Amino acid sequence: MRLNETFTGLSVILPVMDETVLLKKTVEIILADCRPDIAEILIVLSGKTAPESVEACRQLKHKYGEVIKIFQQTLPYLGGAIRDAFARAAGSHVLMMASDMETPPEKVKDFIAAAKVNPGMIITGSRWIRGGGFRDYAMVKYALNYIFQKLFSWLYRVKLTDMTYGYRLFPAKLVKGIRWEELRHPFLFETIVKPLKLGIEAKEIPTEWKARTEGATQNTFWRNFEYFRIGLKTLFYTREQILQ
Repeated sequence: MRLNETFTGLSVILPVMDETVLLKKTVEIILADCRPDIAEILIVLSGKTAPESVEACRQLKHKYGEVIKIFQQTLPYLGGAIRDAFARAAGSHVLMMASDMETPPEKVKDFIAAAKVNPGMIITGSRWIRGGGFRDYAMVKYALNYIFQKLFSWLYRVKLTDMTYGYRLFPAKLVKGIRWEELRHPFLFETIVKPLKLGIEAKEIPTEWKARTEGATQNTFWRNFEYFRIGLKTLFYTREQILQ
């Protein structure tokens, strides 16, 4: 698979459920820091997006104009929202992140800088390397996350330290060419294991995660164990099974 050899613009994906103030702050920081490099901000709404969040999106569109693109997802859940956005993305590269600041928007400029140097690679945030970290993360989840990362980095024979964090930049051609399966949060893990099986390299940059202060998480604790399914299945996939 030949990937983009140059970075020409970034499509930022922001799924929205019940975020308002943090959504606005996320967009403001991204555009203040990176406007020349942003092709578009794709705001994805679901049938369950809160009315006040929809209004916040409209206000952002009014303030920033055509760079803000709002659409209704057709596939369900978080993974479905991102998959819909992948298909629509017009930039040479795409960035998936959260709209509640669990993925700090001030790091977007670092992702872009790394992508300009390594346009054919995946740039992915890591909470486990020096300069990254966790804030207000439950100790049980912290321990299980560490074990999971160690297990799957060994299974995939890579040195990656954080394969489940949903803060990741890709060449657009890559995500448009893969046959995706997951619809819920395990999709975040699928977005790294399938490219790894294709031989795509990934570069980590330190990123600090902090618990959201607005709205409610859509991911339950027990659903985290579903990540094993796609991780183990993909280990045995051929290239033809991964690509569309």
